[in-house]
Amino acid sequence: MAKASQSDFGQGSMARNIINIALPMTLAQLINVLYSVVDRMYIGRLPGVATLALTGIGLTLPITSMVMAFSYLFSTGGAPLFSIARGEGNLEKARKILGTSMSMLVIIGVILTLFLWFTKRPLLYLLGASGDTFPYADEYLSIYLFGTVFVMISLGMNSFINAQGFARTGMFTVLIGAILNIILDPVFIFVLNMGVSGAALATIISQGVSAVWVLVFLTGPKAIIKLEQRILAPDFKLAGKICTLGLSGFIMSVTNSAVQMVCNVTLQTWGGDIYVAIMTVLNSVREIFTMPVQGITSGAQPVLGFNYGAGKHGRVRSGIKFTSLVGIVYTVAAWAVIFAFPGVFIRLFNSDAALLENGIPALRLYFFGFFMMSLQFCGQCVFTGLGKAKFAIFFSLLRKAIIVVPLTLILPHIAGLGVDGVFLAEPISNFIGGTACFVTMIFTVYRRLGK
Repeated sequence: MAKASQSDFGQGSMARNIINIALPMTLAQLINVLYSVVDRMYIGRLPGVATLALTGIGLTLPITSMVMAFSYLFSTGGAPLFSIARGEGNLEKARKILGTSMSMLVIIGVILTLFLWFTKRPLLYLLGASGDTFPYADEYLSIYLFGTVFVMISLGMNSFINAQGFARTGMFTVLIGAILNIILDPVFIFVLNMGVSGAALATIISQGVSAVWVLVFLTGPKAIIKLEQRILAPDFKLAGKICTLGLSGFIMSVTNSAVQMVCNVTLQTWGGDIYVAIMTVLNSVREIFTMPVQGITSGAQPVLGFNYGAGKHGRVRSGIKFTSLVGIVYTVAAWAVIFAFPGVFIRLFNSDAALLENGIPALRLYFFGFFMMSLQFCGQCVFTGLGKAKFAIFFSLLRKAIIVVPLTLILPHIAGLGVDGVFLAEPISNFIGGTACFVTMIFTVYRRLGK
């Protein structure tokens, strides 16, 4: 009875259901940031080479984002469809979605590992590496790639634990790996004197342990719908539907990777290695502060999808209102903190005088429109959770690919903006893209659900 009530999102308060899922997921999202952010914190304190090593790690971010993008293809595509199928009472379809997602994650993980291994040198130079920073980027990436399948499984399949109502178990997936990473990082980096290689090794060991945790739970007795051998044969027609819906999360991550690449190359041209290091720090701060709102919206998706599948549209509207309000309040408060104390967040990663001098004004520019990101996250959450693939895909492309990338390339040439133009592209995209996404969601989904 407890297991059934835990996974039935059609009963009780929508706000309470969302909070019960979102709080552990938010904590899990914050902890997940520690995988990469803690690496950067330690690397930013390597004696004598801290800034160059930090820049090298920053150059790998578009590639590691690409790996995560393929995980999101099946987590943000498979988990909502899984929740909708459960809400409809179609458990056999839910099993097929679970098995197909698992198989495709492993297959794509292997393909990605091979592709990135043989193309990493030209990729890193394309991403803005210089002769000084390439050795550090190559050293980190060469080891990280061996854990690609672990990353795919731990990120991709954890969503199916959350979608069954076991948000605390999903949180522990991330918690176990993050704590292990925090412990291993200083040991490998400083005690064993492995430097950048130690950071990468700590990461893949931690992700491997998280992947094992996910598989043990999904194949164990507590799972409502188990991962069994009989459902692992991929259903390619179903895989197509999963990918179609998952394209929004995939595109958000891939375009984020593309933006990082364009920013690094443009900053290298206009400001050199120091500004690539600054962008690495800004990306790290952004990851920390966006994780809570991502946790809220990710927690809302299975609840919204379940009730939508069950035809309880009034409950869906209630869930949308709650998620939107929480997201807006949080991002306004976070923006105020970032704007008031920029130096504190930069010093978390590096205390170099030149980096601080140039990084503080850059951070204030970059985060000016942060509070508008909540509208993008809330709109995307609703489109994805309710299976509205076309809208989810379009607005994923709009903010990053259609707005940020062109602005990043154009603004440095206007009115002598230079590197400031790169940092201004983000807030402009937040205002335009966030407003467009949220308003469209209100008129095409929220109001229609009321009818």
